[in-house]
Amino acid sequence: MPLTSITTPPTFASPVSQACTQAQFDTPEFQFWCREVREPFRYHRKLWEYCFLLQVLSTEGMMAPGRKGVGFGVGRETSVAVLASRGVQVTATDLDMDSAQQEWVLTGQHAGSLADLNERWICPPDTFGKLVNFRVQDMNAISPDLTGYDFAWSLCAFEHLGNIEKGLAFVKNSLNCIKPGGLLVHTTELNCFSNDETLDNGPIVIFRRKDFEKLAAELVAEGHDVTLNFTLGDDDLDRYVDVAPYTDRRHLRLSLAGQVTTSFGLVVRKALV
Repeated sequence: MPLTSITTPPTFASPVSQACTQAQFDTPEFQFWCREVREPFRYHRKLWEYCFLLQVLSTEGMMAPGRKGVGFGVGRETSVAVLASRGVQVTATDLDMDSAQQEWVLTGQHAGSLADLNERWICPPDTFGKLVNFRVQDMNAISPDLTGYDFAWSLCAFEHLGNIEKGLAFVKNSLNCIKPGGLLVHTTELNCFSNDETLDNGPIVIFRRKDFEKLAAELVAEGHDVTLNFTLGDDDLDRYVDVAPYTDRRHLRLSLAGQVTTSFGLVVRKALV
């Protein structure tokens, strides 16, 4: 199966591996998922990541009773509760408190227990307790017993694994968690303008187009299905680059260590055999 690339503007109704753009926010599908995760509408790339994940899982038939998913570095994601409210069995994982970056703990971005994942009461507590379990997990060393899932996901997590190589290795390794024909959905950082100079190691890295193209080519060669779309939007907020201290409502692209980055969603369908 050849690697498929799309050069038309990305759509939110039928997402593939694509970048965050303003036009995707201005759709009924995006606004529907805003309501489901109980977040006010705003042009913020983190909100896009939540909604992108749920839209992909919905369109790919993964949000149904009996489905099983595993999430990595979940923090306090409301997506876990949304999935459980649809009857999905979820294994939610995160670093142990000692290994988690202190900033994530202090700012409430780290999950320490199941209660942290349903604090907005999106899912009835009894249903949530039956369908969701939490366990500690190092994304650089995925436990071999995390297998048999219909899908796996992470939201803006694998850029924190130390370097570009480790981040890409995680994506490949997470394929072992899902069944043949299963789905991966991972969001991370995309360097908007440089395909050469970037942040390639440290607490956060920024992936380049060529990093994703290399990964996708390797996955396709193994029989997996990946469609890439690197088309960036040209609306006002697509051209606006937020700088620190960052804003909450005009935050699609941002300046980070001299680079301009935005969110990129990676979608992989595992080979059937």
